Amino acid sequence: MIIQGDTGDWEIVIGLEVHAQVISNAKLFSGAATAFGAEPNDQVSFVDAGFPGMLPVINEKCVEQAVRTGLGLKAQINLTSVFARKNYFYADLPQGYQISQYDMPIVGEGTLLIDLPDGSTRAIGIERLHLEQDAGKSIHDMHPSKSYIDLNRSGVALMEIVSKPDMRSPEEAGAYLTKLRTILRYLGTCDGNMQEGSMRCDANVSVRPVGSTDLRTRCEIKNVNSIRFVQQAIEYEARRHIDVYENGGEIKQETRLFDSVKGETRSMRSKEHAHDYRYFPDPDLLPLVISQDLVDGIKATLPELPDEKKARFMAEYGLNAYDAGVMVAEKDSADFFEAVAKGRDGKTAANWVMGDFFATMNSDAKYTWTNPPVSAENLGKMIDLIKDGTISTRLAKDVFIFMVETGKDPATIVEEKGLKQVTDTGAIEKAIDEVFAANPDKVAEVKAGKDKLMGWFVGQVMKATQGKANPGMLNELIAKKFKE
Repeated sequence: MIIQGDTGDWEIVIGLEVHAQVISNAKLFSGAATAFGAEPNDQVSFVDAGFPGMLPVINEKCVEQAVRTGLGLKAQINLTSVFARKNYFYADLPQGYQISQYDMPIVGEGTLLIDLPDGSTRAIGIERLHLEQDAGKSIHDMHPSKSYIDLNRSGVALMEIVSKPDMRSPEEAGAYLTKLRTILRYLGTCDGNMQEGSMRCDANVSVRPVGSTDLRTRCEIKNVNSIRFVQQAIEYEARRHIDVYENGGEIKQETRLFDSVKGETRSMRSKEHAHDYRYFPDPDLLPLVISQDLVDGIKATLPELPDEKKARFMAEYGLNAYDAGVMVAEKDSADFFEAVAKGRDGKTAANWVMGDFFATMNSDAKYTWTNPPVSAENLGKMIDLIKDGTISTRLAKDVFIFMVETGKDPATIVEEKGLKQVTDTGAIEKAIDEVFAANPDKVAEVKAGKDKLMGWFVGQVMKATQGKANPGMLNELIAKKFKE
């Protein structure tokens, strides 16, 4: 994305830091539960509350989930990593420090391919992934003069996934977050529910004149909780930087917050540097050493990931890049599509899934992948009825609605509702003759060369047969009739 300023053209440089909550039953260093929605301070151990003398014990499941995510991002897995204390004071951080990883993270450099609107892809570099414990939650809107602290989130395992500054537009940042969330969900390492805070994003934004390769001062927009807001925040912040530069000012490195109501960012605090946190290795935790056998074992259990599945859908089912991308955007939608498409025309299956099925699925919150409006089996059977000529595509629309309403098998619905397609030449010719007899003036117009009226006759016969006439046969018989 190039932004035209008063003094020239500017390029945005974007890097994202994503905090993804690890799916695990217990926290990173304690046995306290991690379920969302518990009563405040109901899931807090002595370790999470920072009681003196309480020692952290690493949760093996969280380590495995981090390795699994690193493998899914095609990243280097570091067999030795070190936990460090990140020291700062805040009321929702009872220990006075956060246990994180600094210069020796568990996962190193990797790559993520983003899908662009034109069907192409672009590689975005992953700088690192490290494990850390979450802080608690400060609540400022429950009392006019007091803040409340909920420590349920304190100690929950997070994966901080840091990208390289490779993105150049808000749309690319949105594509990156969408793809990352999809991969995490496929892997089963994070549910990606931004509305619940289990995936949060910090966006680092700077600008530079087009053609420049220097990285200018960046600002960090903290804790943005939706992909749409991330895109809005980046665009606002980039334009703010350009205005400052073009008016002779300098950008100060700082942390900012995004106000989604006003659509603008505001200063929160000057940006800290690493030395401000006084990192040092946590004396209560030995270096984390994992074996190559553990890594290889986890790698062997990885599912087929979105990029591989997309390529297979294009090769196996004949989908274009866009349709395949839509199908694999969620693992559930990919599984549903494949159940419908198996042994059938892939493009037809994709059209029905992306069209009527998705529209119905999104129309009511009661529909979920475990409770879809129509089962994959029945949708596939309906496509079979279209293929063998039992129903037309037009009649299939009605059959689909009846399947949603009743849950019945499509063949049963066709029988009960009398929706079988009319393929009897005599019956169709009889309907054509009746329409012709009722509209002699229009028949004369077509014979005089007004070919556009042919479609009108098709529509009238379809109406007379309640949409049951075979469309191909009908068009052929009407054309033949006019030549007589």
